[in-house]
This record gives sequence, structure tokens and C-alpha cells, in this order.
Amino acid sequence: MHDELTPGDIQKMKDEIEHRTKILRPQLMAEVKRTREYGDLSENYEYKAAKQEKNRNESRIRYLQAMIDTAIVVEKSGDADTVGLFDRVTVYIPEDDEEQVLQIVTTVRVNALAGIISKESPIGRAIIGHRVGDTVTVKVNETYSYDMVIRNIEKGEDDGEIPINRY
Repeated sequence: MHDELTPGDIQKMKDEIEHRTKILRPQLMAEVKRTREYGDLSENYEYKAAKQEKNRNESRIRYLQAMIDTAIVVEKSGDADTVGLFDRVTVYIPEDDEEQVLQIVTTVRVNALAGIISKESPIGRAIIGHRVGDTVTVKVNETYSYDMVIRNIEKGEDDGEIPINRY
């Protein structure tokens, strides 16, 4: 599966890879070497912890590089009056008599608790491309769906403020 990423997403990932390879990797290697000198490796917790941290760093580097290598690059989407990537959208949910403000982002920048949702999520898929006043149906699964009314669209840009997820 290929993730749809913006040029900003890819640049953030490249920056993190550079930081992890040039700064963190040497530090973690030095820590592994230092803790190895403590002696008996079978009972050396510091050595095991240092190796685990080094391995987590290497795993993250591989993960980010794989994401970059398989990414489909997308640009900001949406016309001036439709919901697109990075837009802040005010929606009304009649079922709950509740209004929410959501921002649409790529899958690597999601923070649902802060109202930052993926364009691939059920809500994101439902509202992308729609206009103020449109009622959309959010299909959660095969047996449950609900309606939302788009009340406002505030056009947004990828200003780099939303970080990529740390998984």
C-alpha cells in the first residue's frame, strides 16, 4: 500500500532521518559501547536498554525511508469553495446536536484528539470535495453511518506546524 504524502511530509521525514543518522546514531552507538564494558552481558540491563534504543532508532529510520520510497506525492487539493487538504472545516452533527472543527491532513500527521484527521478516515473521505451547506454521510462500518452538515471551510496551507506521527 502506498501512502499519499505531501512534499512537506516527505521533507519532514527526510529531516528526521538525517537527525537520526547523523546525531542520534553515533550517540546510541557510543552508549552501547560504554555499557558493554560493564561486564557480563547476560545480566547487564544498561547494555540491553542501550541496544533496544539503538534498534528502535534503526527501525524508525527504515520505516521512514520505506514510507518515502513508496509514497505517492500529492499536492494540496480542493477548489476555493470545497474541502481540501489542510483546510479547517466546521461540521454540525445533527444526531448529537454538536459542532466540531476538524482539520484534514495526510495519514502521517493525524491527531484525532486535537481534531486533526486523515483524509483517509471515514470523516475525511466523506467531506473532501464538498461545499458549505452540503450534508454528507459518514460511513463508519457496514452497519453504522451518520450525517454531517458542513457549516464553514477555512482554507489552509501546509505551514509545517503539524508534526509527523512518532508511531
